[in-house]
Amino acid sequence: MKFFTKEVQIALVAIVALVVLYFGLNFLKGLSVFSNTNSYCVVFDDVSGLAASSPVYANGYKVGVVEKINYDYDKPDRIVAIVNLDKKMRVPVGSRAEISSDLLGNIKINLILSDNPLQFVAVGDTIKGMVEQGVMTKVAAMIPAVEAMMPKLDSIVTSLNILLADPALRNTLHNVEGMTANLNQTSAQLRTLSASLNRNVPSMMFKADSVLSNTQQLTANLSSIDVASMTAKVDQTLANVEEMTRKLNSNEGTLGLLMRDATLYNNLSTTVADADSLVRDLKAHPKRYVHFSVFGKKDK
Repeated sequence: MKFFTKEVQIALVAIVALVVLYFGLNFLKGLSVFSNTNSYCVVFDDVSGLAASSPVYANGYKVGVVEKINYDYDKPDRIVAIVNLDKKMRVPVGSRAEISSDLLGNIKINLILSDNPLQFVAVGDTIKGMVEQGVMTKVAAMIPAVEAMMPKLDSIVTSLNILLADPALRNTLHNVEGMTANLNQTSAQLRTLSASLNRNVPSMMFKADSVLSNTQQLTANLSSIDVASMTAKVDQTLANVEEMTRKLNSNEGTLGLLMRDATLYNNLSTTVADADSLVRDLKAHPKRYVHFSVFGKKDK
């Protein structure tokens, strides 16, 4: 009688299939087929979609998976997740585990390692867990505040609509447009003026240098003048003028006598008048004063 009958062969094939199925399912779940991991307990008060086979990361690198989750019905706020971490992974004391999700909704655990290089969590001990405050959580926390602001926003929008419907606002905007055009024109004129100044300033500076040079030359000429000698000459001239004025005011000299002696002035006037009368008579009757005769003088 043979031992490997058809029934035994079928049984062996079924056993091998079950073993392969078991290890295959564990492999697909991300669980280690062979025991090369250490187990730790992570306590949460809310697992937020965490499930068995969810990955565990440390500094962005996958270091393990979630083996199972135990829910304590007597203590609903204490949910224990059993995580299997690589044996090479050492968790410092004070580290914590955060449940986070990406934009696609994939749930994972991030190990936030503490700065404690001397003490490490023993295998099988508990690590404190918490849920990461993601963007959606923060948005949900802001919803009550947004709801409280809605009436004020409605009032603000109504006021804005009233303000926008005011014709004065349109006129103001039109005036602003005109002011903007004027500013653009002024800016263009300023640019033109600036370009003109850039062209003319060098020549102006050259002229200013020439004027400064002439001023310096004039200053040098003035400094070379003998002011003391000139002052002495002016004083001498003034003294002479004063002496001449004194003599004119006195009875000394002809000019003084003419200016101060009325008799002399009258005599001179009479003499000038007689001379003038004589000259006129001489012109009118020259024969009275000049006689030429070939035969000698006649007696009148």
